[in-house]
Amino acid sequence: MDSNVISLIAFACIFSGGLAGLALAGWLPTHHRDHDTRDVIRLGMGMISVLASLVLGLLIASAKSSFDHTNDALRSYSADLIQLDRTLRDYGAGADHVRGLLVQYADRAIRETWANETPDRHKPLEDNVSSTRLENVQQAILALTPDIDNQRWLRNHALEISSQIIHTRWLLLVSYEGTISPVLFGILITWITLIFVSFGTHAPRNSAVVVTFCICALAIGGSIYVISEMDTPLDGVIAVPSGPMLDALAHLKR
Repeated sequence: MDSNVISLIAFACIFSGGLAGLALAGWLPTHHRDHDTRDVIRLGMGMISVLASLVLGLLIASAKSSFDHTNDALRSYSADLIQLDRTLRDYGAGADHVRGLLVQYADRAIRETWANETPDRHKPLEDNVSSTRLENVQQAILALTPDIDNQRWLRNHALEISSQIIHTRWLLLVSYEGTISPVLFGILITWITLIFVSFGTHAPRNSAVVVTFCICALAIGGSIYVISEMDTPLDGVIAVPSGPMLDALAHLKR
């Protein structure tokens, strides 16, 4: 689900919960608003608040871990591309056509991943054309016919690096959609909404309370937006930088 949609739903539900609590307070009988009843409600809502805080903290930690993992994988991916190019360059003129395929692949991967770099974007990192180009790189390495032991070693080393690049590519692809289930977001938003309903039933009905509820709802909606954005590190406003891949492409084109 889109990060903007999730955060807007969170804001609307939480703020509406607070307003609903204020409206509900006027309908509650007096004995439902006495001191003992309020203490019981506070205890129950306090337990839900602790659970919501724990879940929110776990979501933040999970999203940060996903973002950092993808960022590290992308840097490793870029380094492997450079290392493969250097290996092919050391091989000699016989591998020039392979290096050309590698440049084409890296260029297309960048154009498809970072929409702000180029206007055309289809899929993250790979579409069928890009995937085929990377496989062609490996097939072209296999087709090399080394004449000396040094070239044989470089050919085998290039095959190892290309296999690692393909492996890292799939790691990046499977992390694109994120790891946090929308159901978990729904449960968290429901809990926090109930907490704000409770706040509203025991709060005075004035504009200061309404503004406070609005600010709190915005803050919680913003935190959910950040979590959702960081959970999809190859897309959205908060995305891993394209610098390492651009540096790798610049090196390949030398």
